[in-house]
Amino acid sequence: MNAPKREQNGDWARAGPSRFQTTRWSMVLSARDGDATEARQALETLCSTYWYPLYAFVRRKGYDVEAAQDLVQGFFTRLLEKGDLAAVERSKGKFRSLLMAVCTHYLANQAKHDRALIRGGGRSPISIDGLAAEGRYGREPAHTLTPERLFERQWALAVLEKVLKALAAEMTQAGKARQFEALRPALLGGAERTQYSAIAAALDLTENAARTAAHRIRRRYRELLREEVAHTLSDPADLDEEIRSLFASLGD
Repeated sequence: MNAPKREQNGDWARAGPSRFQTTRWSMVLSARDGDATEARQALETLCSTYWYPLYAFVRRKGYDVEAAQDLVQGFFTRLLEKGDLAAVERSKGKFRSLLMAVCTHYLANQAKHDRALIRGGGRSPISIDGLAAEGRYGREPAHTLTPERLFERQWALAVLEKVLKALAAEMTQAGKARQFEALRPALLGGAERTQYSAIAAALDLTENAARTAAHRIRRRYRELLREEVAHTLSDPADLDEEIRSLFASLGD
């Protein structure tokens, strides 16, 4: 993968990695037989970012609110503290797929005393806002989405939300928060539906300049998206396929 060129008129658009470097998930897999601190931190970061899709998955499985919160916390406790990744094969290179598979196995073998341990003061390795989570779950589609499809959909949304926040932070740090807000429609709504004349007026630019700025922000968004998705994979060959899969899940 060639390094993206740095924008001439946008210091906020930092160049991406020049190659598929060691990612959080590949780091975890390479250290799964040991107790590497960096690998544990990488796994904690992944779990903290992507816990909600798992919560929605458990809820759609039929568990009530309290049980779902207990089960998700219990699952992460085992994942982070009890070495449940020791038997993971490196060929299973997608954190998304692995997380759902291991959680399904955990639910099938879950004992009541494990849930009681979590409620009774066991350490919660991942911070879960139960009220916010259930509020989000209440807005999930009530039709025929299976637990698995709902998980896939919410995973994709979590990726896109994280990328959008990262892009907003970059531009804000560069003093371009106003530009970011004006260009959000061009990023989220698609170039063909964007009213560039209105954006140009808001930013005191020509329409051509507004289109150029929108092109830059979309390119940087794509770079950040690839970087984030890569962090959940162990094999660079899976990157394009995984991105296609994530967008396909949003069409359900």
